[in-house]
Amino acid sequence: MMQDIGQHDREVLRGLATQIAEIAAQPVQRETAAQWRALNDLRPVRPMVYVYQIPWHEMDVDGELALQATDEFCRGIEWGMRRALYQWNHMRVDQVVDPVFACSPVVRSTGYGLRIEENTIAQDTSGGIRAHHYHNQIQSESDVDKIKTPVVTLDTQATEARRETLANLFGDILPVRVQGRTNIRFSPWDRLTTWWNPQQVLMDLILNPALVHKAMDRLTTAMMSELDQIEQLGLLSIGNGNLITGEGGLGFTADLPRADPPINGARAIDLWGSTMAQIFSEVSPQMHEEFALQYEKRLMARCGLCYYGCCEPLHRKIEISAKHLPRMRKISMSPWVDPHVGAETIGNRFVFSFKPNPAFLATDGRWDRASARREIEAVIAITQRHNCPLEIILKDISTVRHEPRRLWEWTELVMELVGCERLAMV
Repeated sequence: MMQDIGQHDREVLRGLATQIAEIAAQPVQRETAAQWRALNDLRPVRPMVYVYQIPWHEMDVDGELALQATDEFCRGIEWGMRRALYQWNHMRVDQVVDPVFACSPVVRSTGYGLRIEENTIAQDTSGGIRAHHYHNQIQSESDVDKIKTPVVTLDTQATEARRETLANLFGDILPVRVQGRTNIRFSPWDRLTTWWNPQQVLMDLILNPALVHKAMDRLTTAMMSELDQIEQLGLLSIGNGNLITGEGGLGFTADLPRADPPINGARAIDLWGSTMAQIFSEVSPQMHEEFALQYEKRLMARCGLCYYGCCEPLHRKIEISAKHLPRMRKISMSPWVDPHVGAETIGNRFVFSFKPNPAFLATDGRWDRASARREIEAVIAITQRHNCPLEIILKDISTVRHEPRRLWEWTELVMELVGCERLAMV
């Protein structure tokens, strides 16, 4: 049943939808999408820039992010709209604003059997950043058997009620469409290390490799079955547009879909896939191949294009990644890589997805603009020398010391360095 929304909340959301629709109608949206498409198809116009994972609890200015709606459903929609407008007004990098509102289907899952058991320490009382200490739940083969295959269900009635509610609110301003998953995120090691204490599992790579293999095989098989169900339920949407490709930039590409999709929805082959093994930052290429890539490739083989990596340094693991992931199109170059080695090895085969270290935003006193400039200038020069397609992705920003202008100024700086002409931000 469609949700009844009060007049006040209705006016709040319609006002925000009007602003978004006006921005979405600007020609720059098509131009930016075309530049992302060129980058992802390995014929870049210029380096592209994206920013996400922002400490929103520190970013409010003059009440721009203050919620006005009263209904919890409306406040959730309002929060997303206000953040989109804030980024456009203050941190306008290469984001694209769509002329439609994507409504997610209502999907339920029974989960993987094990639940996270942990101790946490919050960074502060207002933010979502926490330090985690995960309890070790996998110590024997019988513990591995606790990993279950999720059962996924779609609530069509609730999905339609959500769509109808949104369409009634602002569909005449910003058309509403139901959109399933547009990329396949597959991170078995990120999930496994929430059940298996990271220090212990790294020791077990040597002390008990058979147990590690058994756990990875069981979890990978469960994830494959989960994807089968999602695909069969029609919960995928073609992933060649305004979506984040794993831990990188936007996913516009002419190389997806691979073929004409079926009438009842897309398949994994029509989407970007992404995977990573962040815990393997200090693991040798041989062990990375044995304990990560041979499992990751099973699901990535089903996806049309692949983004690989996150924070782990991959500059010396590019060739083994490419061997196991033949549809790899982007590879993460974290703050801990040697960019010279990475760029020389990548050449023009993949997108060099560079991640600046966000720590420069957390320093005492004024942030170091000069050092930030030198870092970006150096990476641009190195990748140009080796003809590497480049994207610059600033993420994992824990704090800006409650000084939003630090991030505003960094985006201004980097957009200048990549050669983007634009109006000054507010």
